[in-house]
Amino acid sequence: MGVTVVGSLNEDVLVRVHRLPGRGETVVGRGTVLAPGGKGANQAAAAGRLGGGVAMVGRVGEDPAGDRQLAALAGAGVDVTAVARTPTAPTGSATIPVEEGSGENLIVVVPGANAELQPEDVDVAAVRTARVVLLQLEVPLPTVQAAAAAAAGTVVLTPAPPQPLPADLLARADVLVPNEHELVQLAEAAPGDRTPGELAALARTLTGGTVVVTLGGRGALLVPDDGPALLQPPLAVRPVDTTGAGDAFCGALAVALAAGTAPAEAVATAVTAAALSTTGPGARGAQPDTAAVAAARSGLPPAVPVDQGG
Repeated sequence: MGVTVVGSLNEDVLVRVHRLPGRGETVVGRGTVLAPGGKGANQAAAAGRLGGGVAMVGRVGEDPAGDRQLAALAGAGVDVTAVARTPTAPTGSATIPVEEGSGENLIVVVPGANAELQPEDVDVAAVRTARVVLLQLEVPLPTVQAAAAAAAGTVVLTPAPPQPLPADLLARADVLVPNEHELVQLAEAAPGDRTPGELAALARTLTGGTVVVTLGGRGALLVPDDGPALLQPPLAVRPVDTTGAGDAFCGALAVALAAGTAPAEAVATAVTAAALSTTGPGARGAQPDTAAVAAARSGLPPAVPVDQGG
């Protein structure tokens, strides 16, 4: 198996709004759409679109939403044999208002069956034999730890939603992929604007492994376990919906790493895939395939070495 994803499967309820609401504020939606989602399943679908040999490990309910999630993943080329049905809980769900024009969003997740994924569920061949095991934190932390411990290949961890991470999990993560806010929280640093160099220095306080910090419209920052940090600027696109861009990034990164691609080139591929994913609605509405990424890759600006002093 090339890539195995252990994580969440949700049904997303996308709500178009003219602007995102503030605290305590009501705005009127302009329509709703049901779509497949969940950080784990989004990453698996993104990986499946980019290459063969992708498996998903997780749980859904014994309900129509679960049927839809399994069908959507299978349609993206993902092996769902290790996704279990859970009679005691519904399929997870997420409500996502999306702002027209900017594509920015808010996300409220109800875990459902995802909360029932147990450590014994991840003791499977798909985890033990994968070249890359891709993890997130929308399933119970002991299960994430068990998957990391069982993996013989490269472990890539997205620390989202952010929470304190046990030392053994950080040590087992070969590649940590936080966004800027998650990085600051994990490092227990004060909020505030930071230069790429300052972010690289912060990343090195977390782990001796590789850290890739996703920066949204600024691209991504590669902080390797040795050598200088690199800032990879983004591909210029007109975003429609940024939901799932980070998941598209992680799925593409995992596929590239599983193929033996060097980290800097893997990040460049992932930045390209993430940018393309924002050009359609929903977390998977514009997930690109290999041909689309290859065609757009030539338009990506070159990476820039980062001075950790600034």
